[in-house]
Amino acid sequence: MTGPYVLGIDFGTESVRVGVFDLTGQPVAFASQPYPLYHPHPGWAEQKPDEWWAAFVGATRAALAKSGVPKEEIVGLGADCTSCTVLALDENFQPLCPAIIWMDVRAADQARRIAASGHPALKYNGYGNVSAEWLPCKVLWLKENQPEIYRQARYVGEFIDWLTHRLTGEWVASINNTSIRWYYDRADGGWPASFYEQIGLGDLIAKFPGRVLDLGQVAGPLRAEVAAELGLPAGLPVAEGGADAFIAMIGLNVLQPGKMAFITGSSHLHLGQSAQPLHAKGVFGAYTDAVVPGQYTVEGGQVSTGSVVKWFKENFCGKEAALAAERGVEVYTLLNELAAPIPAGSEGLVVLDYWQGNRTPYIDPEARGIIRGLSLKHTTGHLFRAIIEGIAYGTEHILRTFRANGYVVEEMVAAGGPTKSELWMQIHADVSNVPISLTAVADGPALGSAILGAVAAGLYPDMQAAAARMVKVARRIEPDPARHAAYQFYVEQYINTYPPLQDLIHQTVRHSAAQPAG
Repeated sequence: MTGPYVLGIDFGTESVRVGVFDLTGQPVAFASQPYPLYHPHPGWAEQKPDEWWAAFVGATRAALAKSGVPKEEIVGLGADCTSCTVLALDENFQPLCPAIIWMDVRAADQARRIAASGHPALKYNGYGNVSAEWLPCKVLWLKENQPEIYRQARYVGEFIDWLTHRLTGEWVASINNTSIRWYYDRADGGWPASFYEQIGLGDLIAKFPGRVLDLGQVAGPLRAEVAAELGLPAGLPVAEGGADAFIAMIGLNVLQPGKMAFITGSSHLHLGQSAQPLHAKGVFGAYTDAVVPGQYTVEGGQVSTGSVVKWFKENFCGKEAALAAERGVEVYTLLNELAAPIPAGSEGLVVLDYWQGNRTPYIDPEARGIIRGLSLKHTTGHLFRAIIEGIAYGTEHILRTFRANGYVVEEMVAAGGPTKSELWMQIHADVSNVPISLTAVADGPALGSAILGAVAAGLYPDMQAAAARMVKVARRIEPDPARHAAYQFYVEQYINTYPPLQDLIHQTVRHSAAQPAG
C-alpha cells in the first residue's frame, strides 16, 4: 500500500460517509456516522449543522484509523452534500435556525407563485412547475414566515457552502448547486437579478457567496484548528464540491454526452451531459457548466422507486419473510426468485410509481400510485415484478422525453442499492434497450468527491483525466431484444394511464388532505 491518498466525503440525508482512496480509485477504508433528522411539522424536515459536524469528525477519524494511512500521506479532500439543504447564517456564520433540508416541502405555495412568474430563468424547470425543494422557494418561505431570521441573516447558502466555510474560512459557492437549484447561468450573466426581484427576493443575492467556483477548484487550504480536530494535515487543499448525485456522475465517469448516470435508491435520478443547451417541458436543466465547464447537464427523476419496493416488502410479504428467514436469505432474494420466471408485463399488470408524486416529466406533487389489471391469478411474485417493471417504465418515459428533445442516452452507468438485484437491472436494460454498466466502486458520490480532491491537489489536470484513471467498469448488462419488444406495449400503457386520471387523482388527494387525520 503506497500513497498518496485522498479523502472522499459524502454527506447524505441520514449520515456522513468518509472514504480513503488511493490514486487509482481503490478504496482503502470507509467509515460512517449518523445524524438525526427532525420533522417538527407535517411536510417539514430539518437538521442541525453541529450534529453534521460531530458526525463528520467521528467518521473522518474512524476512516483514518481503519486505513492505517499516516495523515501526512493524505494530500487532498473533496466533499458532496445533499442539495436544496438551505441555511441562514449570522455575521459570524452561526446558524440562525435549523437547516431546512432537501425533502422539506413547506414552501409549496411559494413554489406555485414562483412558477406563475413566468420568468425566463424558469427554463431550468422546463418552463413548468417549480419544485418546493429548491432554494429560492425555501428562502421566500423564510422571508414571509420568519422575517426576523431572514433580516438577521447576513449569509444564505446551502450545506456545501457552510461546510466549505467551516473547513477553509472561505465563503464561496459551487457552480454545481448554484446552477442546478439557484437559477445561476454563467452563459447568461450569472445571477438572474430580475428573477429574484420579481419573486420578492431582490435582496437575497447580496447574502449569497461572492465567488462561484468550478468543481475541483481549490476552495482554500484546510484551517489549522480544523485539521487538528480531524487528524489531518493543516493546509490540505480542499476542493470545491457540490450536490451528492451530481458528484456521483464524476464517480461513475459520466462526463461526456451519450452516457447517463443512473442513481438508484429510494428514488431514481437520471443525469447526463449535453454538448448543447437543452430546455424543454418535462426536463430539468440543461444546467450550464454544472459539472463540466463548457457542457450542459440534463436531469430527470422519479420520486418513489426503491421506497415503493420497500413499502411492498414491509406491508404485504409476511409469508415470504418467514420463508426467507427459514432459508437464511434476504426477503428480496426470495422475491426476486418468485418474480424472475414471470413473463415480461407480469401477465397484464401495470403499476405507476407515483406513490409520492411525479418529479419528471409531469412535475406533479399530487400524482399518486396506481396498480391496474389485477386478477385472481396474480401472486406476490407478479406484484413484485410489476412494481419493478413500473419503475423501469417510468425511467423509459423520462428517456423518451429526453430523446424527443434531442438528448439520446446510449449507455446508463448505475449506482445504488437496486444494482444488487440482477433482475431489476436487467428489466431496466430490457425496457429501455440501453446497456447498463456497473462500476467497481459502487459508492459514486464518495469516489467522485475523492476525484475532486485529487484534482485540487494537482495530481490530475482535470476531473476527466482523474475519472479515466480512478473509475473502473466491473460489468455490463446488455438488453434482450425479444423482451424489449414485448415491453413496448406495456410502456405505452404506462404512459397513457395517468393523463386521463390526473384530475380525478388531484380531487381525491385534495379531498383526503382536507379530512381530519385518522
